[in-house]
Amino acid sequence: MENVIEVLKERGFIEACTSDELLKLSDKPLKIYCGFDPTSDSLHLGNMIPMMGLAWFQRFGHTPIVIVGGATGIIGDPSGKSTERQLLDEETIQKNLTGIRKNLESFLDFENPATRPILLNNFDWFKNFTFLEFLRDVGKYFRIGPMLAKDSVKARQTSEEGMSFTEFSYQVLQGYDFLYLYDHYDVTVQLGGSDQWGNITAGTDLIRKVRGQSAYGVTFPLLTRSDGQKFGKSEKGAIWLSQEKLSPYEFYQYLFRVPDADVIKLLCMLTFLDMAEIRHYENWMGKSDYVPNTAQKKLAEEVTKLVHGNEGLALALRVTQGAAPGSETALDALTLEALAQEMPSLAIPSKEVVGAKLIDLLSKSGLQSSKSEARRLIRNGGVYVNNAKILDENYTIGPDLLIEGRLLLLALGKKHKLLIKATP
Repeated sequence: MENVIEVLKERGFIEACTSDELLKLSDKPLKIYCGFDPTSDSLHLGNMIPMMGLAWFQRFGHTPIVIVGGATGIIGDPSGKSTERQLLDEETIQKNLTGIRKNLESFLDFENPATRPILLNNFDWFKNFTFLEFLRDVGKYFRIGPMLAKDSVKARQTSEEGMSFTEFSYQVLQGYDFLYLYDHYDVTVQLGGSDQWGNITAGTDLIRKVRGQSAYGVTFPLLTRSDGQKFGKSEKGAIWLSQEKLSPYEFYQYLFRVPDADVIKLLCMLTFLDMAEIRHYENWMGKSDYVPNTAQKKLAEEVTKLVHGNEGLALALRVTQGAAPGSETALDALTLEALAQEMPSLAIPSKEVVGAKLIDLLSKSGLQSSKSEARRLIRNGGVYVNNAKILDENYTIGPDLLIEGRLLLLALGKKHKLLIKATP
């Protein structure tokens, strides 16, 4: 059987590892952990890398432990940040914890009795410390020189804002997390993004000093595009994993639009597809018979199904198909409401929609500047109502065209669409 470290290396996951010993040690079941700061009630696409790492370890018989940093979230991790983050209150953190657990359930098998994931909040052990006790029992093991040498600290020291003592202490807190998990859960491996190297080694060093034992760290590369920009951002903001913050359709479309230069890397890192299948797509992309965006379609389908389930993927595909003028996909209110997030919409009283001539509605809605231009477009076959091409210049909107009695989709060609919301 393959070793999880070898699999992760082949798929491009491993940026650095504290020791080559981990390859041999991972032949036997281990407890491994990764932490997530509860800065939102949803994780985003960039968080998928450590989540997939945990999932791969679980598939190879290891037990994943997830720390949602209720305590460290209050402090704020300076890694990769140019300014100090706004501190969170406990009520917000609890709300965010609930949303993050829901995200994790898409990736980890919570029903497996042998490797059932353990979710912990580090506030549960930090809340019992007094400040003086923490300085005496934990702080004494940390030396200022190595702490100042951490990349996350050096970068902030030279910035205009500098770094507060609060943020400077973050690595001590995360280091103690590792020691606590080692003592209470037999955790010997920590996973994290490449920007977490300093925090991870703070933990391995602390375990070595306090317990005289070895612990290990593995970092993954940050999810970046071939041009160096971070994946997981769009014009509208973060590519969230929660359906409440980003529709399955928008999530699917983001992945479908990734450049050819990045799609193979993402298939390796964001899916569980066999490498032989991924190499097939990679080889095919260099041949003349390759159908453009085939690999992107596979990526979008696999990741959307993983994050949003079969129902979410079905909705994304239905909306994608429904958005295409001339599509034979039957439109329903759910599809149109999902499309409304991607196009302009306009509320018009129902009495001004039903019985109206199409040319009048195109002009009234602003899709066309004049009735004569609207008439010309209809004659040229460029106008669609609910994805059906209209060629009749005198076409009238009947009541049966309103989907669920309230929605109507107008389109000029492929790019210009408008959702009419008929109001009482």
